[in-house]
Amino acid sequence: MREITPGYTAEVSAEVTADKLASAVGSGSLNVFATPMMAALMEAAACAAVAPFLEEGETTVGTELCIRHTAATPCGMTVTAKAELVSANGRELALNVSASDEVGEIGSGTHKRFVVYAERFQQKTEARCK
Repeated sequence: MREITPGYTAEVSAEVTADKLASAVGSGSLNVFATPMMAALMEAAACAAVAPFLEEGETTVGTELCIRHTAATPCGMTVTAKAELVSANGRELALNVSASDEVGEIGSGTHKRFVVYAERFQQKTEARCK
């Protein structure tokens, strides 16, 4: 892992489509952007924010996500998630995350990721079911 630069940010955007609605993913009955989909978009932004600091063979895994979903977004709007790298403690990375639609902020929180060696991590994971 390269030296971490706190303050590094990344953004990821996605259109709210029918498959991203709470009614479609089972997290509610309304046709609004689902909280699990917002969380996934925030994690994607976090992955993008830490990617420049990874060495070949490294990746990150999410270990903690604490978010609030504060506004509903209808189908058809675009949601943008932003992640800011705030600190590194060894291989543990801490980020602030937020999401906004075309009207304003819809969610925010904190996220932690851990740097792992991809191949070794995958092998250990697969060994769990043997």
